[in-house]
Amino acid sequence: MNFPDAVASAFRNYATFAGRARRSEFWFFFLFMLLAQAIAGVIDGAATNGVAGGIVGIALLIPSISVAARRLHDNGRSGWWMLVGLVPLIGWIILLIWYCQPGENGPNRYGADPRGGGASLPPGQRPWPVNR
Repeated sequence: MNFPDAVASAFRNYATFAGRARRSEFWFFFLFMLLAQAIAGVIDGAATNGVAGGIVGIALLIPSISVAARRLHDNGRSGWWMLVGLVPLIGWIILLIWYCQPGENGPNRYGADPRGGGASLPPGQRPWPVNR
């Protein structure tokens, strides 16, 4: 997935917290957010006194959370694991490691492999083991 496709995919799934996101989608969208904030910072310094950065931050908040949740889903973790980032220092390191790890091959409980790998499962069959 290239840069424009990743940004378009993140905005297309603006508030979709289900499914999975590839590493390229997550990191390209992260790069887009950094560039947007840098441009807003330049505009703020020149004219708007902090308004542009606030608008960009608010506009990118929900898509950044949704793509991060989908990235964790690709690794087989719940999106709620983002809350580990609230733990000072250690939380961000753990999240960074998880965001950098390759996703699970084939379908998992969060959806099909976004890379297209793995065979699809028959209807009604779960891709994860059920403990009963």
